[in-house]
Amino acid sequence: MPVEMSRADPATGTRTALSPDVEVTAETDGPWRTVVWNDPVNLMSYVVFVFRRYFGYSRLVAEQLMMQVHEDGRAIVSHGSRERVETDVQAMHSFGLRATLEKAGED
Repeated sequence: MPVEMSRADPATGTRTALSPDVEVTAETDGPWRTVVWNDPVNLMSYVVFVFRRYFGYSRLVAEQLMMQVHEDGRAIVSHGSRERVETDVQAMHSFGLRATLEKAGED
């Protein structure tokens, strides 16, 4: 079954739908994850802004993830194929956030 997916452009925040004639498997529980790490530089409000802008999270979800980063030192912000997660990590770097990818199950 085709899945309609879109992605926010990190530079503009504009959401772009993937071509409807391409069948895509949703990889929300893929074997790789994007981890955003706490840092002493970025404001909490900025981290919420980045999560909302890039991932399209609601304010509530973005704030919860930001608090997890702040309190636990890290938060998993996306899952998927290695290629998708590498893209997400690079995007977080472009916003000035510390992020890494990790294989699911490596806690």
